[in-house]
Amino acid sequence: MELRAGVSKQGIREQIWDYMEAQNIAEFPWPVHRRIPNFKGASRAAEHFPRLQAFKMARTIKVNPDAPQKNARFFVLDSKKTLLVPTPRLRTGLFNRITPPPGATKDILRKCATSQGVRDYSVPVDLDARVLVDLVVVGSVAVSEKGWRIGKGEGFADLEYAMMASMGAVSQGTPVVTIVHDCQVIDIPEALLEDHDLTVDYILTPTRVITTGCERPKPTGIIWSKISCSMMGRIPILRSLRSREKQAGRDVTLKDEQPHLEARSQHTAPPGTVRRPGGPAQPEAGSPNGEDVPSDTVYVGNLPQDTRVSELKKALRERGAAPLRLTWQGPQHRAFLHFLDPASAQEALSRLQGLHLGANTLKVELAGQQRASDPAGGHARDPHPDH
Repeated sequence: MELRAGVSKQGIREQIWDYMEAQNIAEFPWPVHRRIPNFKGASRAAEHFPRLQAFKMARTIKVNPDAPQKNARFFVLDSKKTLLVPTPRLRTGLFNRITPPPGATKDILRKCATSQGVRDYSVPVDLDARVLVDLVVVGSVAVSEKGWRIGKGEGFADLEYAMMASMGAVSQGTPVVTIVHDCQVIDIPEALLEDHDLTVDYILTPTRVITTGCERPKPTGIIWSKISCSMMGRIPILRSLRSREKQAGRDVTLKDEQPHLEARSQHTAPPGTVRRPGGPAQPEAGSPNGEDVPSDTVYVGNLPQDTRVSELKKALRERGAAPLRLTWQGPQHRAFLHFLDPASAQEALSRLQGLHLGANTLKVELAGQQRASDPAGGHARDPHPDH
């Protein structure tokens, strides 16, 4: 597949997702956008997995929980190896160990390999458990024959690997495998790669096995300067790892804790204000009268003219982003989603990127960001709450 010139990581993702849908390659679950895409032939691609020498030698294998890797999880269990699966969005820890019932048949093992089976037959692995992972399987949206990888944009696979490296569970010699459709193997510009990006050693597709020979170093630990306070709030295990690394004397300064003089000079400014050089603090654009904007609210705009609130609610449920309360402003083609806390709002924001209703791609932002970028359109006057 030919990439458009000047493409970004997100541009590559969108091209892959659009192509897989247009060519009828994508499989359930839908929508394919914002996911590690499942595809026709995923089971056939996974059949290469147990033939790899790295698989034969491995005792403990970590496999991501996405649909295209279901058969890879089955092969691990069927070979009586230890299967580790990351906890969803790392909310409750890093790993779950899948433990089939005694005497499990192949049918039961196949059930254990599904997303429901991962929930029903898993046991959490404590952070203090001395886990050594011999082989890692990750999902990808795009990958190159050189071993460069692009995920779905949330950074979980990169972070999981970095956390495993921090724990000593993996090393530079631990092989990494990905399972994708042939159309997902493309040329990725090296300029797009960052130091936290995970590379792969083997690419399995329905038609071939690619040994990348990638020599680019894998992450050796967590790069704390790329971790936000919001992410720390959503992922408890990060707080534990940070505490341990801080006690060990490492620099664990977070992205939004980077000290700079301007931030300190503005520390006492009222919420919703910005300082101009040589002038007094002024209200931020879109914050009327200097009011602070709640960070637990998500703005949804560009709603089609005839959209019903029930249609939006259904789309939100399908994305796993149902709010506590919804403020409907249909005549203005927008709505506001109110969540329990900023972390929940941020997670919903991530899940709703690329959401379509009818022919429209919805504009989804934190309410404060939307007000700052579009003051006239972002002020919620006379809202009509819809519970």
